[in-house]
Amino acid sequence: MVTLDRLVNVLGGSGVRLRSCSLSRDTPLSSVALHESTADRTTVTGDVLLAVGADSVAQAVRWAASAQASVVLVRGCDDEPEDDPDVAIAVLTVDPAVAWSELAAVVYGLVLEGRETESGRGPTDLFALADSLADAVGAAVTIEDRLSRVLAYSRLHTHADPARVETIMGRQAPQPVRALLEQRGVFAHLARSDDPLYVSGAPDHGLSGRMVVAARAGRRLLGSVWVATPTPLDDTRRAALADGAKTVALHLLRSRASADLERQVESDLVIRLLEGSADAATAASRLGLPTDGLRVVAVHATVDADRDAALLLLFERATSGFGWSRPGRSALSGSAVYTVLPAEDAEPARRWVNGLRAALVDGAVVSAGISGVASSTELSAARPEADECLALHELQASRGPAPAYDESWQDILLQRLRNAARSGRTPHRGPVAELRRHDAEYNTQYVATLRAWLTAMGDLADAGALLGVHENTVRYRLRKMADVAALDLPDPQWRLATMIELAATDEH
Repeated sequence: MVTLDRLVNVLGGSGVRLRSCSLSRDTPLSSVALHESTADRTTVTGDVLLAVGADSVAQAVRWAASAQASVVLVRGCDDEPEDDPDVAIAVLTVDPAVAWSELAAVVYGLVLEGRETESGRGPTDLFALADSLADAVGAAVTIEDRLSRVLAYSRLHTHADPARVETIMGRQAPQPVRALLEQRGVFAHLARSDDPLYVSGAPDHGLSGRMVVAARAGRRLLGSVWVATPTPLDDTRRAALADGAKTVALHLLRSRASADLERQVESDLVIRLLEGSADAATAASRLGLPTDGLRVVAVHATVDADRDAALLLLFERATSGFGWSRPGRSALSGSAVYTVLPAEDAEPARRWVNGLRAALVDGAVVSAGISGVASSTELSAARPEADECLALHELQASRGPAPAYDESWQDILLQRLRNAARSGRTPHRGPVAELRRHDAEYNTQYVATLRAWLTAMGDLADAGALLGVHENTVRYRLRKMADVAALDLPDPQWRLATMIELAATDEH
């Protein structure tokens, strides 16, 4: 059965936004109705009403109430719905650029798919599956993905132990338990075998014992099913667990295919925006983004030096939950995940990055760069800014907050100069080069002295403080340096050029 939550998430990729909602996200939806104005026909009823032709949100809500609908979709109306406590209807607004025929195909397909699932011709809800499996094996069941993240669990808690409770509360098996299972070869078994495996208890980890089986589609491991039991299951219950794992695998495969399609639609639109090849206003509207106050966030991730797997996990996390509260829209392009995020300042973007980092497995290293503020038509220029900030963060070994272009433009400029210097585009002759050679041959500190003098804007006392020497020492060195290289200290152009060359060859 399709729920309101699922409908909103899917339609979020088709230019539909949740306007108001007084219903539970778990509200089931099993039928679709199209408003018809024929006078001699009885009103059509349905859980989802397509309010084609409505002049206002208020009119659409009245039609929905008449059709006994829980959800109404209305296009091109900006008025506020009437505040009626007796009417519980979720209002979804449709972008004017989206055709009703296109939207109707998505809604009908989604709801009819849910009805097919409910009638037994497809996989059912994962929590219902967990309950069914728990009844069959007589013990508590947990369904997890490949990263030991909890997808569903049974209401039955027979033989439940502290490890199960902590797993459900944390939405992932605790790290000490995962390490123990890794040490015992449990994950290696799941990767290669479809046979149920018994894992003996570990009281010091709060683990009473587990029976586990892989949920696999073909050769592809999609997840696993865990049963809390202090002893191995008998043959009958073991067979029920193995059969149930096959049903779980079908559900996971179908869910993943649906989610992958939604991600692909989103990713294509974001890439078109970043490449400047789309009508920016239309693409931004379809993605549910404003046309101004946007930033591009570029992110890399590695887990145990594996960048490819970490990148896929990062993209999956970045694109979870389209229609409700996820602020950004993301794409996987090349070796980075790009997210277009509404953020006038950099802090919301940094919180977004921190949220992604927290959602990955322990030990993941995340680097990120944040562009300056841009409109939807400027995102193709903002992307290189994000890339440069990402490169800067990686040079910093991903320590500290992700740099933002408008806050770190000076570091970006200096890094460009250093890149040019490393490609051999700095002078091999001239005052700075001559002073470097003298320092290398005679162990002097002339380059450091010149840099300190320029930083102190010619103040000998301040330059001495930077170097940890007396100002007379600085004065003496400057006189000696004039014998080594042509120093035109009074010339502002000479000082500027010298500062640029020093910055370009600075290794810090």
